[in-house]
Amino acid sequence: MLNVDRLSQSGLDYLAQRHVLTYMEDAVSQLLESREDMSQYGIARFFSEYFNSVRQGTHVLFREFSFVQATPHNRVSFLRTFWRCFRAVGKNGDLLTAKEYHCLLQLLCPDFPMELTQKAARIVLMDDAMDCLMSFSDFLFAFQVQFYYSEFLESVAAIYQDLLTGKSPNTVIVPTSSSGQHRPRQTLSDCSPLDGVDASAFYLCLESLCDRSKYSCPPSAIVKEVLSSVQRLTFYGFLMALTKHHGINRALGALPDKAELLLDPLMDQELEKLTAQVSGLSISSSSISSGDAANLPSRQSPRISSPWRPLYHRRKMDTESDGSTEETDSSEN
Repeated sequence: MLNVDRLSQSGLDYLAQRHVLTYMEDAVSQLLESREDMSQYGIARFFSEYFNSVRQGTHVLFREFSFVQATPHNRVSFLRTFWRCFRAVGKNGDLLTAKEYHCLLQLLCPDFPMELTQKAARIVLMDDAMDCLMSFSDFLFAFQVQFYYSEFLESVAAIYQDLLTGKSPNTVIVPTSSSGQHRPRQTLSDCSPLDGVDASAFYLCLESLCDRSKYSCPPSAIVKEVLSSVQRLTFYGFLMALTKHHGINRALGALPDKAELLLDPLMDQELEKLTAQVSGLSISSSSISSGDAANLPSRQSPRISSPWRPLYHRRKMDTESDGSTEETDSSEN
């Protein structure tokens, strides 16, 4: 269905809102890196595969953090990928520390900053005890708020600190998109009174922030609902309330509701197929080994082809595998 607001936008405004130029620049950059493959696959197919991966949300896999956080769609895609890849942690009931969750994040994004993981953990733990264990669901929903709204939360922390110390919070520096990676958040719990700040004054400041912020903010109705239900609250109390609010989850659309968090029928079907294939291979190999192997003609095992990858990933992976292939060949000789 055509969005009516789109008709009132200029072409440049629409491109900026949808971050089209970001993806075009990245696609061209990936194309230049894979230019030697273009004679075989063609430029049109490359762009088709690239933008299909953007639409499906798989384009953020194994990419650098600056790209993963570059657009709201990238952040949603990364959240959904993290959930689908590691939901077995929650399904098994495992409890992990912040460092262990950070290791999982680095499997998908090698340079993912530890600071963002620690900030998400503090929402759950409400203090600096980073070695405490957390469930997958608790960490995931806290990480969703911290990762997606990182610039907004930096400004909220500054406003809260000003209210706490009696300063006027009218002038707030809105952080850059890289703030989640470089700027440490002040340790508010060290100097905060237990009762926090006045919720109504806090809301007025956040309402003004949402109106002028160029970055993603939670829906104002949700912020109002959270702050109107109490008279005073602390900074981490506010973050925890956002994390638990079902409206945040539905507004982003990255994760299912908590009751369905560990359910993914499509993924389960794929895993069952893979398990059946692996079981079939193991049974076949065991039956061969139990027979009279001496009477069997020697032959080379068939090579199983690797899973399909987008063209713009192939060039990088081929380059990384050159060293190991040469080493194998030399050892055989």
